[in-house]
Amino acid sequence: MANCGSGVAPAPRAGRAAAFGLAGLGLLALSAASVLIGVGDMSLAALAGGDAQGHAPLLLAASRVPRTLALLFAGLSMGVCAALMQMLFRNRFVEPTTAGTAEAASLGLLCATLLAPGFPVIGKMAVAALFAVAGTVLFLQIVNRIAFRGAVIVPLVGLMLGGVINALTTFLAYRTDLLQSLAAWTMGDFSGVLRGRYEFLWLNVALAAVAYVTADRFTVAGLGDAFARNLGLDYRRIVALGVTIVALATATSIATAGTVPFLGLLVANVVGLVMGENLRRTLPWIALSGAAFLLACDIIGRLIRFPYEIPVGTVAGVAGSVVFLYLLLGRRFHLG
Repeated sequence: MANCGSGVAPAPRAGRAAAFGLAGLGLLALSAASVLIGVGDMSLAALAGGDAQGHAPLLLAASRVPRTLALLFAGLSMGVCAALMQMLFRNRFVEPTTAGTAEAASLGLLCATLLAPGFPVIGKMAVAALFAVAGTVLFLQIVNRIAFRGAVIVPLVGLMLGGVINALTTFLAYRTDLLQSLAAWTMGDFSGVLRGRYEFLWLNVALAAVAYVTADRFTVAGLGDAFARNLGLDYRRIVALGVTIVALATATSIATAGTVPFLGLLVANVVGLVMGENLRRTLPWIALSGAAFLLACDIIGRLIRFPYEIPVGTVAGVAGSVVFLYLLLGRRFHLG
């Protein structure tokens, strides 16, 4: 993988633990703010019984907590997916939204909706995951056939592949009057997340845990096929595991709340810039940063035009592109 922040001296373990604890407290503060912000009265007095009709506890259990948990789970999994893809493709600009994975998952959801409208949500997610696997494997095959795999060429190929898939998806949605559904899958928005509509995101937490357990193998795989085989690593198996984790997590996130651009790309690169590329050390930080970034963008989107909301995908796209351009133009972030 391209060098990004290598040579960064690791901080002492106690210092890292203290810093991670402080960051965790910051995430808790953001989560509390996410729960309390909204049009409905969620004051402590209302929760303690001041609301005679009992609306506040119902609002808390049915809407606010599910929305916050969905943001946490989707954010952490998007960051982890980006980190895995950057290791497998050895390119820091690759993530599900720049490799055709997200677009393939959207196409899968559309096909499941068209061909089997009575399918349960988990069935549509499974179809979307299969399409996401196919899209990622197709991208991998294309990249493997490119003689010159420059730092910019690989994500450009992914963006072109995603554009082709997205054009096909849009055409099918237009011909079948499903453009509104397609917009919901391609624009990240958690305003419709309620109890009973986010629980599949717990799967993403489990997938992130699997990624952490196997983090050392992904780190070795990021050094290249030949190097990994010399160390006795089954390279094809670890690639298959990584693609499966990314496809399942991407499909689940998109089916629940849509696509959020730049999130994984941003947090994985910023954490890598500061801490290096050892996934065992960086993955918890990437997960925490992804969750915090998505929560912060959602809170901003809910406050800018209160009581109306701007979709978190729009806020994250603007904020992420600005920060990423700053990194690209900075001297510490080098291509290749």
